[in-house]
Amino acid sequence: MKRAFGLMQAIMIILIVSGVALLTLKYASIQSKHYSDSYLKEQAELFLLSATEAALLAISGFDRQENNNCLKTINVISPNGKFEANIRIEKYFLYNGEDSEGKPWPSSCSEKVESIGRKHSHGMILIQAVVESNPTKLKDHPIRIIRRSIQWP
Repeated sequence: MKRAFGLMQAIMIILIVSGVALLTLKYASIQSKHYSDSYLKEQAELFLLSATEAALLAISGFDRQENNNCLKTINVISPNGKFEANIRIEKYFLYNGEDSEGKPWPSSCSEKVESIGRKHSHGMILIQAVVESNPTKLKDHPIRIIRRSIQWP
């Protein structure tokens, strides 16, 4: 009697080892896709924060009296073209409905102005920021993040 593996035992061992290798590769590819998706989502969230700050800068530098208007939307595109942010100003909260110098806002902005009775909240704005991935750049990973916040420019 020989002490060795038979042909059937060797085939079974090869099948078991190949099954384990196949499962390992499958889980590795799932994990790789998860890391890729997480990375792109983090990029989109960081771009959302940057676009919000850029919008606040644009709002603070915009002269409403000279232009006889107020900013309602601001679009920001990422430098690599992967993401686009659409920032919509929903409300301007103004103490007694006037600007910091006591002047009324342009009439074209009346639907966006909310008159408040507290001085410490004067100048705050309610914005909705939407970041979407560019479908031509990220075909397999569509991303859309919506965030509403009250900011102070």
